[in-house]
Amino acid sequence: MFSRLVQTSSRQGEIVEVVFRNGWDYMRRLLTGGKVDEPKLPPPAVLRNILVDLGPVYVKLGQLLSTRPDLLPAEYIEALSTLQAEVPPIDWAEVEVMLRKQFSQPIEEIFASINYKPVAAGSIAQTHRAVLKDGRAVALKVQRPGLSSVVEQDISLIRLVARLVAQTEFGQYYDIVSIAEEFAEALRNELDFTQEARYTDQLRQNLSNTRWFNSNQLVVPQIYWEYTTDKLITMEWLDGGAILSAFPPISFDGTTDLQAREEISTLLLRAFFQQICLDGFFHADPHPGNVFYLNDGRVALLDCGMVGRLDPRTQQLILELVLAIVNLDAQRCTQLVLQLAPPVQPINRVKLETEFDRLLRRYYSMNISQVNFSKLVYEVLQVVRDNKVRVPGNLGLCAKAIANLEGIARSLDPNFNIPNKIRPMMTEVFQRQIVGEAPLIALLRTALDVKNLSLQSPRQVELLLDRVTSETLQWNFSIREAEPIRRTIDSSANRLSFSIVVGSLIMGAAIISSNTQSSQVYWVSDVLFAAASFLGLWLILSILRSGPLR
Repeated sequence: MFSRLVQTSSRQGEIVEVVFRNGWDYMRRLLTGGKVDEPKLPPPAVLRNILVDLGPVYVKLGQLLSTRPDLLPAEYIEALSTLQAEVPPIDWAEVEVMLRKQFSQPIEEIFASINYKPVAAGSIAQTHRAVLKDGRAVALKVQRPGLSSVVEQDISLIRLVARLVAQTEFGQYYDIVSIAEEFAEALRNELDFTQEARYTDQLRQNLSNTRWFNSNQLVVPQIYWEYTTDKLITMEWLDGGAILSAFPPISFDGTTDLQAREEISTLLLRAFFQQICLDGFFHADPHPGNVFYLNDGRVALLDCGMVGRLDPRTQQLILELVLAIVNLDAQRCTQLVLQLAPPVQPINRVKLETEFDRLLRRYYSMNISQVNFSKLVYEVLQVVRDNKVRVPGNLGLCAKAIANLEGIARSLDPNFNIPNKIRPMMTEVFQRQIVGEAPLIALLRTALDVKNLSLQSPRQVELLLDRVTSETLQWNFSIREAEPIRRTIDSSANRLSFSIVVGSLIMGAAIISSNTQSSQVYWVSDVLFAAASFLGLWLILSILRSGPLR
């Protein structure tokens, strides 16, 4: 099936040629109809080159994969995190055609001026600076023309490869078809700019009113909805540049502002702590290019096309897991990981805890400032993968966001350490969860609950005693994992019964054979011996097939 598709599609032919040129042997066999065995990834650098050669859509796919440390080892995440689409900007003539299609009125009536030269060009869109008629400076993020059809072709190919890999044990365990669908949905979402605009608005609203940091120092661009469509985002223009360009490596000549670096690092940490642990809605790709330092001294978060969501239960468990990792508590790590990601098949819990303990023990003698927290999180995820525990994708996004954040913070301030900074915030969050935002109200509510319980308890006890004495009370017990035990007991009882029957047949045959000389009844002894032999052989075979004798 795949070979026919390759022959009829020039796009798939290009993909085959790129894979062959880069020498990915596993994919070479897969594309040419070879045996579908367990997947083997090429080295990280080779995989990165393949994705770059395949073009903008696969660059975006690689960027999505770089946010999933739950699926790939750390060396692949590091290689894919540097992916940037090496694509030339679109000619202004094409951009102008796209712009005019987005508006029902001439663009000359909307914009006072537009800079024809793009300020940035990516795999999905490029950005131009413009000024509205009312004088507001804006950024125009315009989608590349003709991208939708290419994305659909590539999505079809991704799905087909996923179905082939799904025939392997790896593909079945990781449900590779569902992961392919997830990536396909993410790629389509990247093409719907209204969704990115909604994400931007929600993040801006969440961070605008907070007690965890000075909201005036952190900005998310405002969306101008009247000029935004599914292929164009018009947003507030922010003067500044990538944060690591504004703060070059630290020098020791006395010119570096260490206090500003520490304040910015702490600001970003607190902002993402709120997003992940309190809001449950976070910017999932805060790499250095998406964090700007503005000319007025503020920090901006850009490009909200990729976000993560966490439900309250997951937030609570992640908070406790981070605390367990910070405290190097292997037993608690095991408990929380299995609550976050219930295994789809039985696992060796003792082995998992032992590997966590072996991993965390390496950090026992280290000073807290020496701990690379993102590396530690990746190593924890590696232990989880090795023990066949499938981590939900949102946890992978969370881990990647933390890693990006720590990378920026350490570049700004080499002495910055997430565990040391995060403990006080976690302590405060746990206190708020226990006593609530208003301790007095929480205390009064608890007192009211105790009062209601004290008033209702005598009546409930009376009803219980009435049901016991009237013999209408029924107890329903449900014991987890009891069904395998029941089947084992039934099997043992059946085998014992067969053994008794076989023994009885043999004894009956022996008695008849020894007490009669008549040929008319002697055949009964033969029949009994034959039946006992058949049943005995069947019993022995069933015992041997059930497993090794112990």
